[in-house]
Amino acid sequence: MLNRRRLLKLTGAAALTAFMPSFIKASPNHAGGAFRFCLNTSTIRGQNMGLLKSLEIASAAGYDGVELWVSDIRDYLKKGNKVDTLAKFIADHNLTVEDAISFTTWMVNDTTKRKAGLQELEEEMKIMAALGCHRIAAPPSGVGKNEPVDFQQAGIYYREILELGRKYKVMPQLEFWGASGTLYCLGQALSIAAAANDPAARILPDVYHLFRGGSGFNGLKLVNGKAIEIIHMNDYPGNKPVNEQTDGDRVYPGDGVAPLKQILQDLRAMGGTKVLSLELFNKTYWAQDALLVAKTGLQKMKALVNAL
Repeated sequence: MLNRRRLLKLTGAAALTAFMPSFIKASPNHAGGAFRFCLNTSTIRGQNMGLLKSLEIASAAGYDGVELWVSDIRDYLKKGNKVDTLAKFIADHNLTVEDAISFTTWMVNDTTKRKAGLQELEEEMKIMAALGCHRIAAPPSGVGKNEPVDFQQAGIYYREILELGRKYKVMPQLEFWGASGTLYCLGQALSIAAAANDPAARILPDVYHLFRGGSGFNGLKLVNGKAIEIIHMNDYPGNKPVNEQTDGDRVYPGDGVAPLKQILQDLRAMGGTKVLSLELFNKTYWAQDALLVAKTGLQKMKALVNAL
């Protein structure tokens, strides 16, 4: 079993050699299509089915891939399961792990906390590499609400974790949270990515967070094809003030008032293949059949894409 001590001892190619299952294949080239469809397991998290059942549902619903929460993977491993067993299960269900949801304190200014966050992030990268996942979310976890962001310093911190990601080919995607009061908008994320001065810098946007943090949506037109690889897809209602909306207000893409046609057109115009990852936290959906929810979300995303 993959334990913490062994993970922390391993670095770079040694970690991959030790833990990369032989049946993991390189991600296929999907350059021929503008979009891939992914299920963030938060969408069916409230049904409390466990990691493996969530993967089965994503496969049965017809998704290309999944976006997993590191905490769910850790819970699976703590029960005595092995990472290569999970990797095989994912491969057997014809899924790709497109990204991992992580909450490490890589961006805080406190040296001790940041060091601990970097150690945790490296451990997570090793696990995700063994699952064939090449991305991991990098949000402003641990940064105090309304704490001013020094873009140049944050850029240095971001470059540091990009260097770490190169060891395992698991690259941090800079994520902003609309209600965080700290790193909350696209403009800030772009500033930090530019300050990092690293060709691997990537932004992880979210339709809800673009709305909630006041970014608007026209800023996407300024981004080239390489800067965004994955976006969290959702929608929001138009009958509730922006500052009163929470993650739980997110609805299926197309069921709210977000300018999704414009967003998808701008993503397609960037070039390259974009991963559309359905990320919802809606308690109404959590009370429904999980397979129905997953299928409904996929159908609604495909309908929007087909209408372009």
